[in-house]
Amino acid sequence: MVRVLLKRVREYKKYAFITPLFMIGEVALEVLIPTLMALVIDNGVAYNDMPYIIRMSVLLVLSAMFSLMFGMLGAWSASKASAGFASNIREDEYRRIMKFSFADVDKFSTPSLITRMTTDVQNVQQSFQMLIRICVRSPIMFIFAIIMVYHNGGTLSLVFAVAIPVVIVAIALLLTKTHAAFTSAFRGYDTFNRVVQENLNGIRTVKAYVREEEEQGKFDEASEIIRRNFKIGQKIMALMGPTMMSVTFAVMIVLSYLGAKYINTGHMETGELMSIYTYTGQILSSLVMTGMVIVMLAVSYASMQRIAEVLTTEPSMDVNENGLKDVPDGSVRFKDVSFGYGKDSSVLSDVNFTINSGDMIGILGTTGSGKTSLVSLIARLYDVSSGSVEVGGHDVREYNLEALREQVAMVLQKNTLFSGTVESNLRWGNPDAAMEEMKWAMDVSAVSTFITPDEKGLSGRVEQGGTNFSGGQRQRLCIARALLKRPKILIMDDSTSAVDTATDASIRQALRNDVKGLTKIIISQRLSSVMDADMILMMDNGRIADAGTHEELLSRNEAYRDLYETQTRGGDEDAKN
Repeated sequence: MVRVLLKRVREYKKYAFITPLFMIGEVALEVLIPTLMALVIDNGVAYNDMPYIIRMSVLLVLSAMFSLMFGMLGAWSASKASAGFASNIREDEYRRIMKFSFADVDKFSTPSLITRMTTDVQNVQQSFQMLIRICVRSPIMFIFAIIMVYHNGGTLSLVFAVAIPVVIVAIALLLTKTHAAFTSAFRGYDTFNRVVQENLNGIRTVKAYVREEEEQGKFDEASEIIRRNFKIGQKIMALMGPTMMSVTFAVMIVLSYLGAKYINTGHMETGELMSIYTYTGQILSSLVMTGMVIVMLAVSYASMQRIAEVLTTEPSMDVNENGLKDVPDGSVRFKDVSFGYGKDSSVLSDVNFTINSGDMIGILGTTGSGKTSLVSLIARLYDVSSGSVEVGGHDVREYNLEALREQVAMVLQKNTLFSGTVESNLRWGNPDAAMEEMKWAMDVSAVSTFITPDEKGLSGRVEQGGTNFSGGQRQRLCIARALLKRPKILIMDDSTSAVDTATDASIRQALRNDVKGLTKIIISQRLSSVMDADMILMMDNGRIADAGTHEELLSRNEAYRDLYETQTRGGDEDAKN
């Protein structure tokens, strides 16, 4: 896991390497300053030797300045290394997620992936910065200060043989209790992000059903879990200060008592005792800081695991880099296809049918009958559990995944538009599309009925999610975007449900007359949308219950006939009213 993450340091290795060197320089000079002060007092002030005092004062100032300089350089290089490290992790996570199949994303869940790219990366960034800076500074400070205490105080250093174990035990006890609290708090961000994402995405539904208070309750509950765990951790951490102050004052009292005796007997100078006081603070504070680093590393350990899990997860779907790059035509064949979203689930069973290139196919079925799952296999959004799906006479797994999806355009149930302009959204289908092509796609999809196919219309603003357009307008924009790909297969998954019947008929007529050679697969709950199809598939519980033209199904299939009569009768009654 650690090795996986450290590979992401990459071009920032030099900054991570020089930071400890700057820290060593800062600590060495900082530890030297108390000894220089002791020399000023004992050899300069005591004998009123001004030249000596001036020389040592210059050394003191230079030591302080260079210590400050090394400290600033260390902070700069540590920030540079940690920020770059975090940036590389986010980039690599995002690139890996973009390679995930739908099944991989489902396994992690979207809110969890967002947390792993934000909160978890921030935790790891802070830990890395403390690791290369504080985790080097504090142990070096401890070692240097202990050496100087022994050098200046001799037997007085034995006081620390008692104090240091006490401090270590106290820190260990506090850290053990804070680790669990902070780990729970960071894990709570998954739930928190999920609640926020769901409510922001579904804000219109929340307001339409007047569920603000209930959803606010969910938010408060998720936020409270994080707050409560952080509060527990911070309360325990608050004991660190009083504990350390108590030990520090106890050590200083003992040092003062013993030091006074040593001074009276001539075994120690006043300046040396004062330097030992300073070293006492440095020794104990370095232990505290080391403990804090250990806490941060322990807390972020879970974040490291979660990030490494994303980075080491191999996409379940092989993109087949060396696969076929050319899709001959838009023919589709399902051979004994079975599919499920998990080991124990079964969505499709023994599906067999053939679609000729250029045909228009309709798919009908109740909710949950497997319609969307079926067409998802054509674009290889998921892989079959058994059997095979062929496009253009080849198993879809034989194609390079990008090449296959370039020739299979899907307009999904959920229409997604991105913030920008109408043109930028349409160019998702073809970044190099000429104005004539865009006008053609807008005409076929009936977009030109509400957006003029010129520079003014194309420069129109699209808000995030396309909220400034109606549902039917978003659907038509998504159809236009798909058409610009000039695919061999167009899949429309209930993508005209929000469009009126006249516009729906106009789009289907344009698809049949103006887009020659394109295989069109239309999923719809509206029978009128598929009546003129070359073949209609009726799905039931993951199987093909029947297949045929409108006339064939009307003559032999009772369920189809009931659906036709119900929808036709409803339309007639609406016309009379």
